[in-house]
Amino acid sequence: QVQLVESGGGLVQGGGSLRLSCAASGITVGSNAMGWYRQAPGKQRELVTLLTPGNTPKYADSVKGRFTISRDSAKNEVYLQMNILKPEDTAVYICTQHRNNFWNSQVVTWGQGTQVTVSS
Repeated sequence: QVQLVESGGGLVQGGGSLRLSCAASGITVGSNAMGWYRQAPGKQRELVTLLTPGNTPKYADSVKGRFTISRDSAKNEVYLQMNILKPEDTAVYICTQHRNNFWNSQVVTWGQGTQVTVSS
């Protein structure tokens, strides 16, 4: 059974940074396309970033230059470093396993999410 467990969310002031972690079990993160979605109140769920097995990162325009996705294959974890946070980044951030490398490809597994709140 595949499980993705996020941690690292919290409350941060605008301009600050947070690092989210996603611990995976039942899959090898290095062999899968892994991503992060976010869900803000009243808004559609949005794909934020995707990391291919070949280590190519892709980002939504709204976070490009501020967010960085990475993974540690030894720990079987995926990370999301978020810098220069803005109030509009406030959302539940969800770790995802994708079916392939294409942007918006089908999500095979969803984590439970971690709340990120950015104050102005």
